[in-house]
Amino acid sequence: MEEVLAQFWPQGVLALLFGYVLGSIPFGLLLTRFAGLGDIRQIGSGNIGATNVLRTGNKALAAATLLGDMLKGALAVILVEDFAGRDVALYAALGAFLGHLFPVWLQFRGGKGVATFIGCLVGLAPVAALAFAAIWLITALIYRYSSLAALAASAATPVVLWETGQGKVAVLYCILGALLWYKHRGNIARLATKTEPRIGEKKQG
Repeated sequence: MEEVLAQFWPQGVLALLFGYVLGSIPFGLLLTRFAGLGDIRQIGSGNIGATNVLRTGNKALAAATLLGDMLKGALAVILVEDFAGRDVALYAALGAFLGHLFPVWLQFRGGKGVATFIGCLVGLAPVAALAFAAIWLITALIYRYSSLAALAASAATPVVLWETGQGKVAVLYCILGALLWYKHRGNIARLATKTEPRIGEKKQG
């Protein structure tokens, strides 16, 4: 226990804060405003992520949002790991994810976290990130629900990490996965009632 606390203070705290600052950059909001499309929070579902940016009809902006939200997670992990080691980088991943979900600049109302979830995973465990992408793609192709694909892939991620011998990262991704599911609670409710929009449908959700 003392070893864990020693690691958390001060390096873990600084990594958590650094990750949070990076993670809280709202690329979807900034890019759509820069492009003159107004406030993305007033469009579609009101979410600041790439899926809602796509509802503006601008595929390039949606792709840029996806990339930005992934990169902020990956950079937080990679930079902290270079300076302080892998264990401390786990705090940076948690911070980046929390920053995206609950950014202080937006009254703690951020995105749902899928892209940042993947970005942190790319930095920590690239093979597991590929597994996430494969599960997401297969689920999306079969059922045509983006939210269901994300839920399935995020649920499988800790298992993949554990089976590949990355126990500490698996524990972290149990926490991140639970938060991601919490942010998708509206989608889960719509999936249960079969009112969730499928990929390609122009509906709010």
